[in-house]
Amino acid sequence: MENRTSFFHLHLISDSTGETLISAGRAASVQFHASQPIEHVYPLIRNRKQLLQVLEAIDQSPGIVLYTIVDRELADFIAERCGELGVPSVNVLEPVMNVFQTYLGTASRRRVGAQHVMNADYFARIEALNFTMDHDDGQMPDDYDAADVVIIGISRTSKTPTSIYLANRGIKTANIPIVHGVPLPESLIKATKPLIVGLVATTDRISQVRENRILGATPGFDRGGYTDRAAISEELKYARSLCARHNWPIIDVTRRSIEETAAAIVALRPKLR
Repeated sequence: MENRTSFFHLHLISDSTGETLISAGRAASVQFHASQPIEHVYPLIRNRKQLLQVLEAIDQSPGIVLYTIVDRELADFIAERCGELGVPSVNVLEPVMNVFQTYLGTASRRRVGAQHVMNADYFARIEALNFTMDHDDGQMPDDYDAADVVIIGISRTSKTPTSIYLANRGIKTANIPIVHGVPLPESLIKATKPLIVGLVATTDRISQVRENRILGATPGFDRGGYTDRAAISEELKYARSLCARHNWPIIDVTRRSIEETAAAIVALRPKLR
């Protein structure tokens, strides 16, 4: 019998951007393969008038309600109203905050949007993003020693998205394409500060991704050479030889998400510093 996907409404109420809730909701819902959420995101909900409109929408499309509302009165109102509507609701941050409060022996400040304050960490992330965009795909090769991480790899090994993800964590990341037979920049070979990591994948995986990416290629583009498995195999062999020659670690991204690849790179940093 064919498996049928069912759908359910997932309401995400936040007094900030909603990023925490979206991540939590998706992390939970992905564990239930037969059911797909229809997400309703309500960010920047900070007063009862806004909340009443949200609750009306929930009444029209009942489902699971997750919320991160710092104001205790508004949070209690959501719990009370959801109980009346007969829909399940969870204050996602409250159990975590209670553990912190018990362990630290002090009450939380309950400040809305505190994680997005423009402090030194915020500006460090912006600086890292600017650096990473300036050093995407081999650009500005003269100052690789200013990077925290340099990612190298052949085409379609997810170098750019991984670099951007790391930059969002405040890690200055450059990425350089490996082209078969073309030496890497001397400035990279001489760099002493950054962690240099090679990304690889299986030949089949890279060929598949390249097939999907060339649909909008410009006229005259060498499609055959770009997706040919024998050619890709040689590219990967060359990339691995470069990393082995310089003792750079290699991460296979075939079955890794961008987040998992970035986590593996972060885990390597303290070991090599």
